[in-house]
Amino acid sequence: MRRTSRAEQADQRRAELLEATRKVVLERGLANTRIADIAKSINVSGGLIHYHFATKEELITAMLRATLDIEGARLAELVAGPGTAIDRLDRVLRYYIPESRSDQSWLLWIDAWNTALREPTVSEIMLDLESAWLAALTQVLAEGTESGEFSCADPAASAERIDAMLDGLIIRYTLHPAVLTRSRLLDHARTAAAREAGIEPTAFT
Repeated sequence: MRRTSRAEQADQRRAELLEATRKVVLERGLANTRIADIAKSINVSGGLIHYHFATKEELITAMLRATLDIEGARLAELVAGPGTAIDRLDRVLRYYIPESRSDQSWLLWIDAWNTALREPTVSEIMLDLESAWLAALTQVLAEGTESGEFSCADPAASAERIDAMLDGLIIRYTLHPAVLTRSRLLDHARTAAAREAGIEPTAFT
């Protein structure tokens, strides 16, 4: 049996700390999370955390970046997946929309938006997140137009409008689920995307 190297052990420990950080942040919020809270959650010392991450800011940034990398990779899979352009656009929309108002990914990013107003490093991560979504929407709209499935004069501009509308509706859905259901949110997303793509909303169903 191959022995685990010190570098692999360090990577594994860092991954465990990032996952613990994510869980604590979801419970307490970015602003209220302390190194001591993270250490307590997995029964390690604060010194161990500081051995891998010099500051709380470095730890939070690494956690957000790791989450972005995972979601970005999944998004790329959906865009490059099988099916028509309509199929792929619908998969992207469904992935964008939270599964419920307690969707952990969206709760984390909504919290990060607030923090990004004052933290340049978090602001940069949020810009990268937004860019990934815009690139995915743009690619699907452009490829659908090239194949003749869509009629979209400016895929990049259409992507921006879809993205902005969804962000606003998702915040409303997360805060007020009784006012806006997920089903209605998905209908809004498909209607807006259909208009931008030059197709009928019924094409999604």
